[in-house]
Amino acid sequence: MQSLTEPATPDQSPEPATDMADLAPDLARTLRGRSATHVVERIRDMILAGELPPGGRISERMLTEGLGVTRTPLREAFKILETEGLVQIVPNRGAQVTKLSPEEVDLAMELLAGLESVAAEPACERGTAEEFARVEARHEDMVACQRAGDLMGYFRINQEIHQTIVDCAHNPALSRVYRVESARVRLYRFAGNRVSERWARAVMEHEQIVAALKQRQGPLLRELLRAHHFNGWRVTRRVLEHEVQPDR
Repeated sequence: MQSLTEPATPDQSPEPATDMADLAPDLARTLRGRSATHVVERIRDMILAGELPPGGRISERMLTEGLGVTRTPLREAFKILETEGLVQIVPNRGAQVTKLSPEEVDLAMELLAGLESVAAEPACERGTAEEFARVEARHEDMVACQRAGDLMGYFRINQEIHQTIVDCAHNPALSRVYRVESARVRLYRFAGNRVSERWARAVMEHEQIVAALKQRQGPLLRELLRAHHFNGWRVTRRVLEHEVQPDR
């Protein structure tokens, strides 16, 4: 058997290196999509963790070297993050992390609370037992993250639970608006999760929310979601007032 380090004999020429252009178009698109998805996830985490601060310009060179990708999936990722509201693409300057004032986030949070209130009763009426079981299972996963001190995992699952509850209303327009607006202020909502004493209270509130959903108690779920939303926002706003000041 030929050694892996042996040079190829004349009748055993090495296989040519696979180039993206030589792949079938569908496979090439799939590989590019996977790469862009990975980059989106990494940059999103960096933004939420504060490694890329609000208002700061994002260095393409730093990310291509740090993530081991080319500029093509990086720029595709910027476009996706721009639709989420986390990134702004500025002509002649490139991408920068979106910066909102606490007052702007206030307005967005009012909208999100309103959307959850609208979704609560139809979610209890139209949601399936399988959907409710998924919410309950993810709640248990969130509790495990809280006990392990996994802030990023806790926050990601927390956001997923709220989106799933809205999705239980089976109103695609409502789900779409909630998803977009929630993504736009995700960075700012994450800030409040760094206040550890909020965690235990939030988990208890989530337990009540899950119970109301399973019991299909729409009016109760609406009030629990609204209280949970503003309890969290009060803590988060205090953090933002110290950390994320608007330009003067």
